[in-house]
Amino acid sequence: MMSNSEEQADLMKQPEWYTKAQDYWNGVAPTVDGMLGGFSVVDPIDVQGSLDFIHEFVHGKRSVSNAIQVEPVIDNGHACDCGAGIGRVTKNFLLHVPFKKVDLVEQEASFVEQAKSSYLKKEIEEDKIGQIMCRGLQDFEPEHGIYDLIWCQWVLGHLTDDHFVAFFKRCVQGLKPNGLIGVKENNASKEALVDDEDSSITRTNDEMKQLFLKAGLKCIKEDVQQGMPAGLFAVRMYMLKPI
Repeated sequence: MMSNSEEQADLMKQPEWYTKAQDYWNGVAPTVDGMLGGFSVVDPIDVQGSLDFIHEFVHGKRSVSNAIQVEPVIDNGHACDCGAGIGRVTKNFLLHVPFKKVDLVEQEASFVEQAKSSYLKKEIEEDKIGQIMCRGLQDFEPEHGIYDLIWCQWVLGHLTDDHFVAFFKRCVQGLKPNGLIGVKENNASKEALVDDEDSSITRTNDEMKQLFLKAGLKCIKEDVQQGMPAGLFAVRMYMLKPI
């Protein structure tokens, strides 16, 4: 008899792992509520948590003890929103950091069309949006050395472990010299949980960190999103830099 972890690994290796995820998202409405699984109420809470988390890296921080201003780590020039959906994270978070230009990567064609034609139409006209790429992260290869930040939110559970590591190795190549990678994902508490309906896995904090290390990344900041509704997975944010 296979253990639970062996069964999960077997599911993730099946050919339909990605096609089942695609079929699932094909049936999701291209709205903020659809992007958040019916929990659109968490959008402002989520956005504020992300803004607070990233602030010191873009704007610097002041030491409380001696009032010394610490310089920002990265510029606010060019970001990439991975697993962007209709552009909720881009519109409500990344452009309020503010990054001057944001690229989006999203696999579901209906979400990409909604971003282009409606949800991000104003931002596109204002030249704040760069490329909007319709592809899965398992196939995404960023241009070398162009991003100050690559942000991945509520999407990495759709990647198998091998594709997770390979994706982040490619992301490292897409960063500017001081660029960083931000991650915001659900965490399982005791062991990884696979959802066979949408082909996703919710990993534990330790499992996430092990995969980051395999990809050549170290975590320089970690925090838990506060204020989420009871009964949901814990949501953890990570800021990563190449080792």
